[in-house]
Amino acid sequence: RYLAILKSYEDKRFDAHAGIDLVALARASLQYLTAGHVVSGGSTLTMQVARLLEPPHAHGVGTKLFQMLRALQLEERYSKDEILSLYLTLAPFGGNLEGVRAASLSYFGKDPSRLDLSEAALLVALPQSPAKQRPDRHAIRAAKGRDKVLARMVQEGVVAEADAALARREGVPFARQAMPL
Repeated sequence: RYLAILKSYEDKRFDAHAGIDLVALARASLQYLTAGHVVSGGSTLTMQVARLLEPPHAHGVGTKLFQMLRALQLEERYSKDEILSLYLTLAPFGGNLEGVRAASLSYFGKDPSRLDLSEAALLVALPQSPAKQRPDRHAIRAAKGRDKVLARMVQEGVVAEADAALARREGVPFARQAMPL
């Protein structure tokens, strides 16, 4: 469930593109030109892996072009499963948590394969703004992020409205759990 929501929310065409999603970049560029600020991003999961592997020293068009070049190189060298594995291992989830397994264990005390819909949606939302949406420090923001993911999943037909409504009623963890030894 987590992987389906992640791909649908972050990179719908992950399995089809070669590291760069020109449709998503065009959409994001048009939204930026129309609104005057970033409305949505055009980065693919592969571009995000490139950024996680080599954190940028600056922001701007040059940095985005570098990430695009690295994404093409990653796609040439690694399989889609390997790239997804890199994302799942490196993505930030607040504080010192990196990787979905660490986040799942710390916030919910369970392996990612056992996440329910609410938990999966929260973990998809967290890397968007890991410091500002940490559920153990900013529960209201975390719930809003989760609910945004759920709303988009309903809109795209990935999740039924009734299931999303049940997931929205769940709370978010207010403390981290001890990691297993």
